[in-house]
Amino acid sequence: MVDVITREIVQHALAAAGDEMAVALYRTAYSTIVRDCLDYSTSLTNADGEMIAQGVTIPFHLGAVPSAMKTLFEKFGDNMHEGDVFILNDPFDGGMHIPDIFIVQPIFWNGQRVAFSVATAHHLDLGGRLPGSSACDNTEIFQDGFRIPWLKLSRRGEPDEAILTLLRADVRLPQLTLGDVYAQLAACHIGERAIHDLIRRYGVETFTTCANDSIAYTEKLMRAEIASWQDGSATFADYMDNDGLGGGPVKIQVTITKHGDSLTADFTGSSPQIRGAMNSTLSFTASVVAMCVRAVLRQDIPNTAGIFKPLNILAPEGTVVNCVMPAASSMRGVTGFRVADTVFGALAQLLPERVLAAGEGGNTLVIIGGERADKSRYIFYELMAGTWGARPDRDGNDGLCNPGNVASNIPIEQAETEYPIRVERYGYVPDTGGAGKFRGGLAIEREWHLLRGEAHLAIRSDRRAHPPYGLFGGKNGTGSVNVLRHAADGNEGNEGTGEILPTMISTAMRAGERIYHRLAGGGGFGNPFTREAALVARDVKNGKISVRAAREEYGVVLNERFEVDEAATDDQRRMTNE
Repeated sequence: MVDVITREIVQHALAAAGDEMAVALYRTAYSTIVRDCLDYSTSLTNADGEMIAQGVTIPFHLGAVPSAMKTLFEKFGDNMHEGDVFILNDPFDGGMHIPDIFIVQPIFWNGQRVAFSVATAHHLDLGGRLPGSSACDNTEIFQDGFRIPWLKLSRRGEPDEAILTLLRADVRLPQLTLGDVYAQLAACHIGERAIHDLIRRYGVETFTTCANDSIAYTEKLMRAEIASWQDGSATFADYMDNDGLGGGPVKIQVTITKHGDSLTADFTGSSPQIRGAMNSTLSFTASVVAMCVRAVLRQDIPNTAGIFKPLNILAPEGTVVNCVMPAASSMRGVTGFRVADTVFGALAQLLPERVLAAGEGGNTLVIIGGERADKSRYIFYELMAGTWGARPDRDGNDGLCNPGNVASNIPIEQAETEYPIRVERYGYVPDTGGAGKFRGGLAIEREWHLLRGEAHLAIRSDRRAHPPYGLFGGKNGTGSVNVLRHAADGNEGNEGTGEILPTMISTAMRAGERIYHRLAGGGGFGNPFTREAALVARDVKNGKISVRAAREEYGVVLNERFEVDEAATDDQRRMTNE
């Protein structure tokens, strides 16, 4: 038996170790996708591969580790020794999608395996059909990139040079790819050091007991909170605009059933797996569901494997949320965001006071790949972070990354220093957040100007034909926009002139051309005519909404000083209600 205080201390020490691993990876990474966009995660597991801590990194990676560790044990069993390190990115062998590499290091103490360090990072390039190893119009996994099933990257402390040689040969920017792999290894070593420090302090038996107890404790908290909800079932469906190749909308449907102290998410009714590269593996879908449930909890619970114990995920094989070989999945991130919107939409019917309206629909991905003047290759990889939907008690956050992610926009100075790119525009767009008692967050716009040469351009965006939904009377946010402005086109602000591009596209870009993107705006929450008039006036003064929108969307009439005309506002709202 271990006393509660010791268990709490060890539990928080493990969480701190996960964060320390994350900082180490961030500070030693080479590529912008890891170093600046922050697309990576770190975690620790017990000796059986069950997660006992996760760094404060990508929430969508929360449930990926259990699936990866399960397949690792199936393949290697107890063929694990001190100094071994394992590598994986194959979505059909426990991974998520080709760009995400798992590095896993077993941790030993006096010859006994006591834990694992895990570092997952999205890599700038892993070969494949196009620069960045991601394209919505890939049609099979072999186009996505270099596929790595579970292999030993190191054997008893000796690196396998054959694997490293293959990596160098099959990627476009080997220095950056290998540099990020070494950063992941550094993070795993930090995790090993933290585990050893805990064992020195408390002993291996106390450490093992505390690690396992933390999983049981998390499950207990999860089940207790779920049990406090009213039993019931709710179904919700949402859509991606197309399949990545111009096909029709892609449906994601879920039925959430709460019974007792457990929750079932059934995705029956979702579209079959698609031709394009947005297919999701079951492990990623389950990870997103866990994140959504975690987000509506009132309890502050540890990030351990106990989160998954009360959850049952059902997804028919061969669907877009549980794809099978040889489905492409390099752009499956947008599917994860839509799965989250769908799960939140169902949870809103069961827990209306806890769920926010839909946000921008997930980070837009923009990849520009080409050659510099000296013939060296570059891949500019931007995860454009966006905005939140309105919440039950306050407005949506403007310009804050989707709750399912912690990605960051690349600083303009960084982008312009390292790449032949100039950022011409970056900021909020007025009148884009859905109207409501609480307003949806404003859309973000950004424009990139290619300064020299030719480049390949890939865009993964969404939420144009199916804008972010509002809840309980709140209006939808505005849809997204992509415009390619040719050198001869003007610069007339916002969309301006130019060629309207699909939400998902792979195309060419030439010097002098600019790509403009506006994310979708967040949905509103509640009846807009119940919003406090003073808040509407404040938004007008701050440039977030126009005088026209104040009158038409909220029924608020302002004078020339942007002050509320109370009598005219009362008349406007009364006439609209009538």
